Amino acid sequence: MSARQAVPGLLRALVPLGLWLLAGLALAAAFALAAPGGLAETVAVALPLAAMLGALCVSAPYVVAASTLGGGRSGRALATALVAAIASGLLWVVVGSLWVRLLALGPFPAAPARFIAATALFFSVGTLGYLLAIARCHLRAAEERLRAAERQALEAELLAREAELRALKAQLDPHFLFNSLNSVSALIGSDPKAARRMCLLLAGFFRKSLGLGRQREIPLAEELYLAETYLAIEQVRFGERLQVAMAIAEETLTLAVPPLLLQPLVENAVHHGVAQLIEGGEVRVAARRDGAELELTVENPCDPERPASRGTGVGLANVRARLAALFGEEGRLTVDARPERYRVSLRLPARPAVAG
Repeated sequence: MSARQAVPGLLRALVPLGLWLLAGLALAAAFALAAPGGLAETVAVALPLAAMLGALCVSAPYVVAASTLGGGRSGRALATALVAAIASGLLWVVVGSLWVRLLALGPFPAAPARFIAATALFFSVGTLGYLLAIARCHLRAAEERLRAAERQALEAELLAREAELRALKAQLDPHFLFNSLNSVSALIGSDPKAARRMCLLLAGFFRKSLGLGRQREIPLAEELYLAETYLAIEQVRFGERLQVAMAIAEETLTLAVPPLLLQPLVENAVHHGVAQLIEGGEVRVAARRDGAELELTVENPCDPERPASRGTGVGLANVRARLAALFGEEGRLTVDARPERYRVSLRLPARPAVAG
């Protein structure tokens, strides 16, 4: 252990000693007022008795535990505390009388008489001191119960979010699968080779996505691989009508994202954007780091005469709900819907993906 590490431990050890000395000096001052006498004798009586009271107060947690056992009421706890405090005060007076008799055998023969004169003081201090120790234990117990309740509330919230995410994924995966099967069905009659290639791409996509779907988060590089594979699948169907542009900042590739976050966005870009245009268009996927945030965007051309609800289906709603469940206010989805362009932007915390 280094010297720097040893200093805090030493300070923590000195705090109780300092408190004991302060308590002893306060008791000595009160003793001197109640039964005036020599300074040395006053200190010889008060300081050891203060330490003895501290030793008696060590039993306070057991009294608190006994009074609250089985969910005891506050009245029972108060009665138990009063009885224990009075018993502690009486025991402390008895111990003090024995101590001053020992002192009388030495250099302080007047100590017993002074102690008898201040018996009421010592009994009051002993009783009050023990009550304070019990009150401190009750406060600690209340703090622990509060922390436990907070932990339980947090665990319940996390479990609720996990359940929500599982439900959202259950909706998301079939949605993509049905659309993909429809695409294969459309190609079987017109272009069997393209249909076969799409089936191979689909097999690779689902093999990869099923493995990643069990993870809470993945590196952006793996998420982009899924998005690119999906777009390659759709390029088989749409041919030159579908163009793809990727603008990915190098430093974002190792950042963490939820699995299958981009897939519903690029799916919407194809089916609600490019597919609705005779001449087709370009789907652009971009990623950049903006301070403590990762920004992901998916942009596509669209029909200026499209219905107002176009592009706000199940996929977009799922992404928004997943961001809210995982990141709260730190996860945001914004839509910029212009007459001929549709742009979805995601913002989430920029943090490295955990290996494994």
